[in-house]
Amino acid sequence: MEKLSIFAYGAVPPSAYGDVAPGQSRLRGRRKRGRPLLPGRRLVPELSQVNMLHIKNFSFNPFREHTLLLWDDTREGVLVDPSFYDDEEREALLSEITSEGVEVKAIWLTHGHFDHIYGVKDMAARFGVEVLMHPDDREVLGYNAVLAKTFGMRVPDMGFSTADLADGQVLRFGDTSFEVITTPGHTPGSVCFHDSADRVLVCGDTLFAGSIGRTDQPGGDYDRLIVSVMDKLMGLDGDVDILPGHGPVSNIGHERTHNPFLQPFNEPEESGPDEPLTLSGD
Repeated sequence: MEKLSIFAYGAVPPSAYGDVAPGQSRLRGRRKRGRPLLPGRRLVPELSQVNMLHIKNFSFNPFREHTLLLWDDTREGVLVDPSFYDDEEREALLSEITSEGVEVKAIWLTHGHFDHIYGVKDMAARFGVEVLMHPDDREVLGYNAVLAKTFGMRVPDMGFSTADLADGQVLRFGDTSFEVITTPGHTPGSVCFHDSADRVLVCGDTLFAGSIGRTDQPGGDYDRLIVSVMDKLMGLDGDVDILPGHGPVSNIGHERTHNPFLQPFNEPEESGPDEPLTLSGD
């Protein structure tokens, strides 16, 4: 087995990195079930184009954390885990928001670890929006100073308030809806955001392509993580694409049958795609 990298703030082998470059994006729309949308392509004409979900991915800070900008054709959108580490990264994010004309309506946090929150206070103040986080991760914010220093990183500014997320809560921007799925394990308050219409799962550090989140930090619980993944995520449709907090994208069908951390629990996939998507650059 490959040695794990300390920069993979989940149990991700180093080979999982280098596949997603900063500033990559893709376009998603309401589509019929079947083959996943090919990376870098617009929807084929026969599929509905009533509204499009746009996803812009940025790999920020030394942990190459994935900050996501999500918006639809109404131009309303959200930031997920904004965590730029320097002025250059900050400007890259702001430039994209401006060029696309996105009206940022909220900040969503998959969890509270330091490598996912470096830009939260800045963006919340700039756009005057709420920061949504599960209340069980407030304790994680208290560990961040020690954890950041342990990894040789600066301590993020945690002087921001949060509004609570709850399991089953529906979050909306424009014409797009995401359901909150609580997935404790990597942290006590880890959550995923599921858009069933576009079949997209933003999963933070709960699930990775070929791996799962680490549980050896304060508040981590391996047993809870496995239960969360198996009970809450593996039952989703196989063609639901997963957008993790680090590393390449994948989909539920592929992870259900290929993820070595889930192998003891696997059953063969009867139908549907089992090859992961990859993001394509602009």
